[in-house]
Parts: sequence; structure tokens; C-alpha cells
Amino acid sequence: MYRLRRFTGRDCRLWYSCRMSEPLRILVVDDDSVSREVLEMLLAHTGYAVETAESGEAALTMLSQKDVVLADLQMPGLRGSALAEALRTVCGGSVWVIAMSGSEAAAGDLAGYDGFLRKPFTMDQLQDKLRRMLEKESADAPQDQAAALTLDERTYERLSASMSAERLATLYEMFLGDTRRRIAEIRDAVEQGDAEECQRQAHAIKGSCGMVGALEVQMIATSFENNKLYAYSRESLETFLKACDRLEAVVAQHRSRSVRQ
Repeated sequence: MYRLRRFTGRDCRLWYSCRMSEPLRILVVDDDSVSREVLEMLLAHTGYAVETAESGEAALTMLSQKDVVLADLQMPGLRGSALAEALRTVCGGSVWVIAMSGSEAAAGDLAGYDGFLRKPFTMDQLQDKLRRMLEKESADAPQDQAAALTLDERTYERLSASMSAERLATLYEMFLGDTRRRIAEIRDAVEQGDAEECQRQAHAIKGSCGMVGALEVQMIATSFENNKLYAYSRESLETFLKACDRLEAVVAQHRSRSVRQ
């Protein structure tokens, strides 16, 4: 899975990673060696870049170039809200910190964390958690920043300078129509258990995104292309369609401003 949203220190780096087609970088912190090994295997199989640490103290030395920290709440030594505070001291808002535990957590134990996962959790549950966190950031983002992450302004301006407004509008209508059709094909392929077709359609969407500067759609298509079939969900497909809706709205705003000028 790949991430983008507000232009904070975290998101500039994550957005760069997305454009470079790099996987999300996760640090698993758990004193149990079996848990670390299982999570590392599952996360790597899903397409994440994974490292592990056996303690909170060790985690503090391994935060360079990390996007998400999954930290067990029941470890000896530095753990719980104290670990979250230490992580925030080191990296501020540059990573998402998610607590995990085999039992329900008290509210005080979750102070400083961005979320909580009850063990054992599936990769679908993790991705749903990340998706919800990402959507919350999107909702909180100023409109101009959200638009900047939806459409590559330089690509749009280049296209606008090379063709009439009517032809430009037709180009984006064609792109959005084709993308929505391919998303429907992905939904059918998921129902049929055809991972290869899902990845083929996602690859085609990703390729056309670069031609029109569809940044957010490109990010999601890249995620779909690199994930396995079981990582796809109804929610992720809805996110894909909503990204198309946002792009359509941003393009309409650009066209409206152009007409007024």
C-alpha cells in the first residue's frame, strides 16, 4: 500500500515514495520472536518493506526512513504510552504509530498512538486501518492541498497549452470513463479470484495516469498492481472510485476558472 495526503514533513516523503513506486516502510516492534517473524512474512508478502525490532529501545534506533510503526503494548521495558511519546520525540509526525496487543487496551495505554489493532489481525484489517487514517487526513486537508495531491498542475498546464479547452475536457472525460470501466473490471476479477487480471487492469490505469497527471489515481493503481488478490476489498475499490470523483471535480474547477478568465 502507498500513501499520500497533506504536505507535512511525513507526507512529502511518503508522496515521493509513492511517485517512485516504493512500498510503504513498516517497523514491527515486538519482544515475541514468533510474532515478529509471522508479521514480517505477512507484511512482506502483501508488498510492504518490513524491518523488525525486539524492544522499544531498539526501535528508537531504527526509525530512519520509516512510514509506520507497529508496536506491541505488552513488551518489557519501554512500551505503551511511554514508547509512543519517545517515538514522537524522535520523529514528531513523520510516522504513523499503531499499537497492537492480544487483549483490549486501556485508553491510557493508547495515548500518543494513531490507532490500535487487536492480535491476531489480518492484512485486510491493517490496510483498512491505514485507509481510514489516510481518509481522515484527506478530510482534514485544506482544499488547495488536496487538489495539489489529486492533479499534477504542470501536466495539466502543459496539456492546456497544447489543445483547446473542449479537447482537454474530452481527454479527461475519456480517461475517467476508461478508468472507471477498468475499476469495474477489477471488481469482477476480484469476485472471480483472478489476481492476474486485477494487476493487469491496475497496470493499464497507472500507465494512463501519467499522461494526464492523475496523481492520486496513479497512487492507488500502483498499490493495486503490487498487492495480492486478498488485499483488495470493497472499501479499497470505493476509495479508487472516490479518487476519480475528486479528479473530475478538480478538473472542473480548473475549467471553470479558465472560462471566467
